[in-house]
Amino acid sequence: MKKLLVVSDPPARPGYLPRLRFLCDYLVRKGYDVTLLTEEYQPLDFAHSYSIETIRMYSGGSMDWMLKTIWTLLTDWHDRVFARRAIQLSAIKNQNFDLVLCSSFSDFPLGAAYRIARQMDVPLLCDIRDLDEQVDDSRYQYKHQSRWLMPFRHLYRAIHIRRRNKVLRAASAITTVSPWHADFIRRYNSHVHVIYNGFDETQFYPQDMVAEQFTVTYIGSLFEWQKEALEKVQQVISLDMHTPQHNPIPHDQLGDAIRRSSIMLVLTNKHTHGMLTTKFYEALGCEKPVLCVPSDQGELAKLIAFTHAGIATDDMEEIRAFIAEKQQEWQQKGFTRQQTQHREEFSRETQCQQMEEIIKQYIS
Repeated sequence: MKKLLVVSDPPARPGYLPRLRFLCDYLVRKGYDVTLLTEEYQPLDFAHSYSIETIRMYSGGSMDWMLKTIWTLLTDWHDRVFARRAIQLSAIKNQNFDLVLCSSFSDFPLGAAYRIARQMDVPLLCDIRDLDEQVDDSRYQYKHQSRWLMPFRHLYRAIHIRRRNKVLRAASAITTVSPWHADFIRRYNSHVHVIYNGFDETQFYPQDMVAEQFTVTYIGSLFEWQKEALEKVQQVISLDMHTPQHNPIPHDQLGDAIRRSSIMLVLTNKHTHGMLTTKFYEALGCEKPVLCVPSDQGELAKLIAFTHAGIATDDMEEIRAFIAEKQQEWQQKGFTRQQTQHREEFSRETQCQQMEEIIKQYIS
């Protein structure tokens, strides 16, 4: 039995990193012995079929976090100490792992995974879910940083990118979420594979649900750079807003919320790169019409066209026509249904199969 150590940034509610969580369960079903190592952050109360080891890095106080953040910028404390504590865990030091897989949205815990894999003398496979460079001025990653840190944003960003790139150069292989990300990463490592995000088929599936109202729904966080697109859609129709600030939907009810909707709204920006939001895949899984505003004129627009999932546009007449067409469909049937193509290629099951094929190349 092959043994895999999966190192990840902390899984957080409500989704608990579905890309990683589904992969771990899939690998266990396929006969792998999987241990997930992550930082202690929230109670991990989701069902899982693999071992989970957590390491506490912060006491919880703001002063402790502030001092350790500064020390991390100066000395890479976070990754160094996390790696040292991980090696000392009995569940890890007494095991002969065949590969270390690290999944990250930033730079942590890439540095820790690199140190662990090097000490174990096993291949390191990195799964990069986001890059600082995918949004201008890091407005995506650092939206929630405290105000005291904002003057140091460029220094903070430069240090983390440099540390990230060091690991990318040393990795045996890298997987990432879009062709743009893959092309960007190839400047550091040529062994890069695209594995798109996807949807859970047990939760996001087509089912015609009659709705009393015609509803354009947006689900997810709302960032500053999305507000211009939102205002454009609001000129045509009032929105049923479901964001963390407005009536959050419990995660296990997301599927029904999408199926009850008439149109799923995806907000983007022409200055973003390779950002293929999970909400697009979930709408695809439910076969609900997708209205993407504006067109990113890039990979999301191409993916919407490839799957026939809806339209990506910033033209007001096209927005009005699309909404009017779907409203007419709802008036006739009581629901809307998008006749998609290539839907099965973007399921979590397909994603996991692709990742396993890559893993096999490095543990055979």
